[in-house]
Amino acid sequence: MKNPNRRIHFTPKIIALLAALSLVILGLSLPAGAQQGPDFHTPANFTELAKKVSPAVVNIRTVKVTQGGGRVFRHFQRPFGGGENDPFGDFFEKFFGGEGPQRDFKQRSLGSGFIIDSAGYIVTNNHVIEDADQIVVKLDDGEEYEGEIVGRDPNTDLALIKIEAGRELPAIPMGDSANLDVGQWVVAIGSPFGLEYTVTAGIVSAKGRVIGSGPYDDFIQTDASINPGNSGGPLINMRGEVIGINTAIIASGQGIGFAVPVNMAKDVISQLRKHGEVTRGWLGVAIQDLNEEIAEYYGIEKSQGVLITEVFEGDPAYKAGIRPQDVLISVNGQKIDSTRELTRMVAGIGVGEKAKVTVIRNGKKETFSVRIAKRDESRLITQGPSEEKTGSELGIRVADLTPEIARRFNINDAQGVVVVEVASGSKAEAAGVVPGDIIKEINRKPVQSTKDYENTIDKVDKGEMIQLFIRRMTAGYVVIKIEK
Repeated sequence: MKNPNRRIHFTPKIIALLAALSLVILGLSLPAGAQQGPDFHTPANFTELAKKVSPAVVNIRTVKVTQGGGRVFRHFQRPFGGGENDPFGDFFEKFFGGEGPQRDFKQRSLGSGFIIDSAGYIVTNNHVIEDADQIVVKLDDGEEYEGEIVGRDPNTDLALIKIEAGRELPAIPMGDSANLDVGQWVVAIGSPFGLEYTVTAGIVSAKGRVIGSGPYDDFIQTDASINPGNSGGPLINMRGEVIGINTAIIASGQGIGFAVPVNMAKDVISQLRKHGEVTRGWLGVAIQDLNEEIAEYYGIEKSQGVLITEVFEGDPAYKAGIRPQDVLISVNGQKIDSTRELTRMVAGIGVGEKAKVTVIRNGKKETFSVRIAKRDESRLITQGPSEEKTGSELGIRVADLTPEIARRFNINDAQGVVVVEVASGSKAEAAGVVPGDIIKEINRKPVQSTKDYENTIDKVDKGEMIQLFIRRMTAGYVVIKIEK
């Protein structure tokens, strides 16, 4: 008969076996997605990933020659930095007009990049190689080659260069930034402060960041350490795929870096490789997001569409019949919620293709067929009629737009009247009206001249609310309410 009080003794080998078995069972109990998605679990180490990817990451050195060296060069060339105490000041003044000897100055900079094709195509940032007279690419094995610019795109700060290595080079595969999740592990490799092949790790801190760098802001934010010199290097997921191109940092921030999503970069890189430049669609309009005041003024939801502030004469939107103050709500049936969304959508439409653009005008939907043109960043509007200054009980002095007034206030708009003075302590000042504002409508009625302005104001009874629809050159359209 068995003794129920008998103790079972485990040998060290049995204990080790049971521990291993428990880990296997634990692993089998995890959800299938967790086993196949190492990006969401802390890796044991990053050694294998770094070994796999580093051979395709490059260090980029550039040299830019400045004729005469500029002021910085002259400062360092004069032994005492110039000024009243400079013993050579009289000499330079007499023989060189105070400028000192004119010598070329070589401005050097450092950056990173990564190989995307074994033939030697390398992706980096535009600001790394822009205006460079010489580009030197250093590989992981120490070999150096002259880099040639294939194409650049300042709008996304991306560039494609090429080296002739005479052999097949290791390349990094492109991933899918659309599948990124906040909290996912990522690795950055580059040359911060010239320290080559530095590996840093962190997580995706946020997506879709707008940092004011251009019309295509849509950055991945990461806390993987990124510093000057990392620019152009890859941001990599735990599968060894590029999911971003490290591009920017916040100077006052620590542990905050930004990368261009690889899905945005793919089309740019493809166009640079084929054509040396990027061609984007162009409507020919200036736009702004809707705020609460503008949305209320038009009687629409804040999240519905974007406001067209300018339509450039002769361009696609103008030819199709779209006009300023239309609220654009969709393109080819796709809803538009922000200016960034519209800019990216139109940019992706082929030049010459037709697009169905739907707007709200006077409370009604209208659809226009617009033939998309090639995007042009510089569009101007002509200026307007004769000057006639006047005043009002609101404390606003307005004038008709003339070329002189337009130059004075840096105005590009030909419609409306311009505020040239706001009386101190007036209702207008308290409401936020400022000189340079262009009053385009009063209580939804267009204002074309100072006479229109005065007549419209006079028809408003004392105590009633006046809504001024204003174009402010630094902020787009605003609505200001003033009680008469």
